[in-house]
Amino acid sequence: MNIRVIPGGRPTELLPLTCTFEVEDIPVCGVTLGERLCRRFAAAINPQMLSIRPVLFPSDVLFNQIVETTTAAEIVAADGEVLGWLNQTENRPEATAQIVVDAASLVIKYPWDVLAAAEKIVGALKANDIRGEIREGVVIDGLVEIGEGTVLLPGVYIEGNAIIGKNVKLGPNCYLRGNTYLGDNCHVGQAVEVKNSMLMEKVAAGHLSYIGDSIVGPKTNFGAGTIISNFRHDGKNHRSMVNGELVDTGRRKFGAIIGAGVHTGIHTSIYPGRKIWAEMSTRPGDVVQKDLRPEN
Repeated sequence: MNIRVIPGGRPTELLPLTCTFEVEDIPVCGVTLGERLCRRFAAAINPQMLSIRPVLFPSDVLFNQIVETTTAAEIVAADGEVLGWLNQTENRPEATAQIVVDAASLVIKYPWDVLAAAEKIVGALKANDIRGEIREGVVIDGLVEIGEGTVLLPGVYIEGNAIIGKNVKLGPNCYLRGNTYLGDNCHVGQAVEVKNSMLMEKVAAGHLSYIGDSIVGPKTNFGAGTIISNFRHDGKNHRSMVNGELVDTGRRKFGAIIGAGVHTGIHTSIYPGRKIWAEMSTRPGDVVQKDLRPEN
């Protein structure tokens, strides 16, 4: 099937991820949103051209409906937003049938939707694929993919599924749980817990930290004792500031969205639902109570 990913630009709703990436280039578990769509549809047999926005993460049902449709059609979200189309050319068809996105599909509008996509990818593992080194004293209670050159040191405990990239140093004595992804060349060390999160390449969390229900951008370094809170005392859904308005994330557990190249000082505490823009830093003992961005 011929596929064209429609450029997504840098929408402000997806900040701080779009400080660094255009939408189609946001890496989710090591593969960009645009490339993931291309790979998924590449083997499908359909005479038409598929033009699709990178924000669509289709369910199996929607995927099958798209590849089985041999007439011109638009792919439309529940709110009426056009997310793509099928046609003989790249041109958007006029006055045509519609394929409505089902509830099981994911439309990525906000940063926490990227986290939901990562959860789906890691949670879908069917078998172990271990190419790295696992030292004595490691416990794995789930399914894992472990890349070449990666070393799991004694005391590592993995509970749930995990995808771990190449040349990662994990441990000693750290804890991964939930559906977690660690990108290439990451370091997660002594007494660090990572829960249901996505760490992009070259993230370092060497000592005494907690990262829960979060996305961490590439080349970010956590000072010792950096803690990300992910739960409200009242148990309600987290809200996050987007373009000056608080938006309900729909998540009871939600940590932080941290851009590329961030550095936290030792003993930094981050409130749940907060975002830190690329290249920002905190001082030792800072408490991040609101989004941390250049103009703050």
